[in-house]
Amino acid sequence: MATRSASAAVVDPAASYVLVNRNSGKALDVYNLATTDGAPINQYTRNDGAWQQWKFLDSGSGWYRLQSVHSGKVLDLPTTADGVQLVQNTDRNDSRQQFRLADSAGGQVRLINRNSGKALETWEWSTADGAKVSQYQDLDGANQQWQLARVGAGTAKTFTNPIKRNGPDPWLQHHNGYYYLATTTWNSTITMRRSTTLAGLATATDQVIFNLAGRPNGCCNMWAPEFHLLDGPSGPRWYFYYTAGQNVTDFNPTQRLHVLESAGTDPMGPYTFKATLGSDWQLDASVLKVGSSLYLMGTYNGGTNGQSNFIQRMTNPWTLTGSRARLSSPTLSWERQTHPVNEGPEPLYRNGKVMVVYSASACWGPDYKLGMLTLTGTDPMNINHWTKSPNPVFQRNDANSVFAPGHHGFFKSPDGTEDWIVYHANDSAGGGCDMNRSTRAQKFTWNADGTPNLGTPVRLGTTLTAPSAE
Repeated sequence: MATRSASAAVVDPAASYVLVNRNSGKALDVYNLATTDGAPINQYTRNDGAWQQWKFLDSGSGWYRLQSVHSGKVLDLPTTADGVQLVQNTDRNDSRQQFRLADSAGGQVRLINRNSGKALETWEWSTADGAKVSQYQDLDGANQQWQLARVGAGTAKTFTNPIKRNGPDPWLQHHNGYYYLATTTWNSTITMRRSTTLAGLATATDQVIFNLAGRPNGCCNMWAPEFHLLDGPSGPRWYFYYTAGQNVTDFNPTQRLHVLESAGTDPMGPYTFKATLGSDWQLDASVLKVGSSLYLMGTYNGGTNGQSNFIQRMTNPWTLTGSRARLSSPTLSWERQTHPVNEGPEPLYRNGKVMVVYSASACWGPDYKLGMLTLTGTDPMNINHWTKSPNPVFQRNDANSVFAPGHHGFFKSPDGTEDWIVYHANDSAGGGCDMNRSTRAQKFTWNADGTPNLGTPVRLGTTLTAPSAE
């Protein structure tokens, strides 16, 4: 049949597109998130990740190279043979890498390779994830037709809280196109769920990524999980910190801090047990980075100072050095409303300013809230080099039915332009320190003095705009 190049209006060189096959309904995908030359390009269930997004680079006269947003490489057909595997390669702008768009019915297009004159297709009409994408004589079959779905077109994505019911002590990070969320389980497993959208986390499946059976304190009480991408001896690895104890009560003398190490850069592992951190009662591990130095933070029994936050130097992500120091104690009246507590210290950085936002009061009361320290000196180990904000920076809002908001973390939007907080809270003033607390997220802004404006916790069910570039 006769074909023609699509008009210039069909593609915008400044935009990104997901290419969805008409026969399978699946998207053109850089398989296994590869970034190397020669990596296969297959089809996979659409998720709109960067590895499924393509830019059209103009080669002139109606020809384009298709560049992966994920790898920066372009589509390439190594030969003119039927069935040859479509791959990605460094951009050479030669005929093997050039395609024109030919119109098909229903607004679909075919991609015709300049070197071979053949059309891209899902091989042998497969509808399976991972099926090969190749080339064949242009027959205008459904397996050769592609929908160009412009990324970000149409109504902005939204979500509502909670993003996980029964999700206390949340930790959330965005990595390689996915949000990853871990929360307290209060059993002997560590679980994680992932989704390409915040909204999708609400229905995502919790997957067991590690079983504590046979490990120190492996029975019955895993809580306060966090995972950080840090440099290890074999390059960047995820280090997963958690608290574990030998029974199911909230506070017992056996609770300790522990850390796992991932085998690669997938937040879901696999993980191996790396170390126990400290030898006495400690909770709520997190990691602070100041310059090239790492510090472990958490909460401990500060003696006459009450339950306090501590800080201790680390020689690597699993090894402590020197003595721990007191970072903060519940000295202000609002930190002592239910019980004098400082816990859950979390790092926050902005334009060279180093801050720690922590939880105060006690989780079993409605007045659990967040306070903040700012490093105003040069030594993070010296309590006098930190300045405590006199007022809470995030707290209950009775009008929105949000009580005891705390045990939080911070994450960036997919494009890195927005700052977000994830935290747990109760729906009523009578809510407890238990698994009924739910995970919530919301965007925050910054004050003129460089401190965070965390705003007011929003009511459950409020429609919120999803993070930028989701």
